Amino acid sequence: MSIRKLFRLIPSFALAALLAACGGSKPPAEEPKAPPAPARPIGAAITIQAPLGLPAVPAPAENPATAETIALGRRLYYDKALSIDNTVACASCHDPKFGFTDGKQFSEGVKGQKGDRNAPTVFNAAYATVQFWDGRAPSLEKQAEGPVANPIEMGHTLEGVEKKLSADPSYKAEFEKAYGPGPITYEKVEKAIASFERTVISGNSPFDKFMYGGDQKALSPAAQRGLTIFRDAKKGNCAVCHTIEEKSALFTDNKFHNIGVGVDTKGELTDLGRFKVTKAEADRGAFRTPSLRNIALTGPYMHNGSLKTLKEVVDFYVGGGSSNPQLDKEIKSLDHLTKKERADLEEFLKALTGEIPANVGPPEAR
Repeated sequence: MSIRKLFRLIPSFALAALLAACGGSKPPAEEPKAPPAPARPIGAAITIQAPLGLPAVPAPAENPATAETIALGRRLYYDKALSIDNTVACASCHDPKFGFTDGKQFSEGVKGQKGDRNAPTVFNAAYATVQFWDGRAPSLEKQAEGPVANPIEMGHTLEGVEKKLSADPSYKAEFEKAYGPGPITYEKVEKAIASFERTVISGNSPFDKFMYGGDQKALSPAAQRGLTIFRDAKKGNCAVCHTIEEKSALFTDNKFHNIGVGVDTKGELTDLGRFKVTKAEADRGAFRTPSLRNIALTGPYMHNGSLKTLKEVVDFYVGGGSSNPQLDKEIKSLDHLTKKERADLEEFLKALTGEIPANVGPPEAR
């Protein structure tokens, strides 16, 4: 009888034992490879100075800002190479000429495609505890992944961006200067962009000079009256969400609220907002509270860009928003405000326009 026929007659469990006894067992499975160490800047960490009216600029321990990563992030932020067809950069939708927005209701991505939400400003995004209107990104670093991979915005892939940048000798040199030897990875890309965006800090507005600098003439009489209305729970009650603290003011509680924007004629929400992320009923139609700093520069307003002017924003709140089951309990009609009080409130909002920091515009052409 042949060896082959003999093996066919041996039960499988006995054959396995025979093979093991003869040293024919399967080789041990390879141990899974440890994930690569997180990319970390090699330069000296620097502190981004906060202007009057703002607290210390937060930064994660694993991504300290350095001069090299900020410069690299600035270049990447303005580079259309991050898009699949070299037509869209971060700055296309977040342009300093428009208060780091684009001045449009909906931004245009590759091939002229339009999204369905208004581009939020990058001003003071460093202070946001989560990113995007619905809070789906936990950090500025992770936020920098979304637009690149979105088919409507930049239409690229993270791996594609890595390959594209790796083919550019000047980028290879700049990444090595920032992170040391090694391949260009998207982790390094997003960390550099985030470090640059943390420098886009704006404060020292007329409000700050008045409130925190002791300059009683920094605010006009109308803006001072508007500040009183803004903080008065029986008047505007705006500060309940757009917070003002004793030593600084973010003008946001970093929470999510349904204020009745985006309700159609049938009373249905056209965008479910935070609910898409959490699936919690209470989050239907809720969106992150935007900061009001530089609000006069960043219209149109609301997550859907439906309100063109600050007057329209004030009038929207005067009307108490649009009724829906998840409407925030703090949203009430402000029709008790007089025409003059509404104008004063608008003047106060204009007084939140701060100084634009140096070195946040496009870098010099290479």
